[in-house]
Amino acid sequence: MARPQRTTFDKTKTVAENRRARFDYHIEEKFEAGIALTGTEVKSLRFGEGSIAESYAEISGGECWLINANVPEFSHGNRFNHEPKRPRKLLLHEREIARLQGAVERKGLTLVPLSVYFNSRGRAKVELALAKGKNAADKRNTVKERDWKREQGRLLREHG
Repeated sequence: MARPQRTTFDKTKTVAENRRARFDYHIEEKFEAGIALTGTEVKSLRFGEGSIAESYAEISGGECWLINANVPEFSHGNRFNHEPKRPRKLLLHEREIARLQGAVERKGLTLVPLSVYFNSRGRAKVELALAKGKNAADKRNTVKERDWKREQGRLLREHG
């Protein structure tokens, strides 16, 4: 029997977060994936540098890749430095990759990275989400709900 999957991941140090993704997409399911990095990329991420604001994931050739993620060159990295926007391989089980590929092809969902972080064992991980794009009306409703919750908090603090 399969183990129940955790809903939250043990994030000890978040390096980069894609805050825009939660606004632009309906998040349906989350996955945790490792990233294949070179030495200077790890050092650069440990210093808190890196951005996944305009990145996405794609499945090609039975492998999952993180495209357009920016990890700037390491300042002390001499000639062994890495290319900042190179495609990075995401480490997932074959069954997970097949499941993600099926969802992307059949349901028209998108693979969006939500955050890059180091777990409790010091491994770099990516929180991937299967997401469906929002239209303009959905985005307006999201803004409306967020403003109403902020106003509710203000009212409760003043009168509570």
